Amino acid sequence: MISGTYQMRGEISSRLLSALPPVLVLAGDAWSSPLPALLSDEIVRDEPGQEVVLDRLLDLLLIAVLRTWFARPEAAAPGWYAAQADPVVGPALRLLHDDPAHPWTVADPAARTGVSRAALGRRFTDLVGEPPMAYLTGWRLSLAADLLREPDATVASVARKVGYGSPFALSAAFKRVRGVSPQQHRERAAAAC
Repeated sequence: MISGTYQMRGEISSRLLSALPPVLVLAGDAWSSPLPALLSDEIVRDEPGQEVVLDRLLDLLLIAVLRTWFARPEAAAPGWYAAQADPVVGPALRLLHDDPAHPWTVADPAARTGVSRAALGRRFTDLVGEPPMAYLTGWRLSLAADLLREPDATVASVARKVGYGSPFALSAAFKRVRGVSPQQHRERAAAAC
């Protein structure tokens, strides 16, 4: 038996982890993966690089467990997770995730995925649970919230990284959606550590 916990603070990780039960159990016969055996072998080694190898194996194991868990019929995968498999919405999501600073409109991912704006908007909303630009706003603000935890990050640098034209635009969006300013968020995050 392998057990573990992940201590993850941040908006991006909570988007996925909040969809999981407090304790997730997968029986050995419920899935097929070579990772538990590799992990067991590596744990008993005392060789240079062991910590790095264990970190990577644990990351891979977490991904394998999440994939297996969310593939179960009774699991409630977040809409954006399940939509990754869609031939239209999946690529659109990857575009938004990979380049949040791009000045996206619905027309951009629609053109790149070969559908109309209306078709992408409908399909995206049906699968993800919100329209593309609303999802992008949430994604950008989640990224911003995580970046603001870094002590050297300025609101201006975070704004540029997540697609806002100015620190004022980011601050206004952050306050409108989250009810606090970026500075207040930073202070609360620091106090929670």
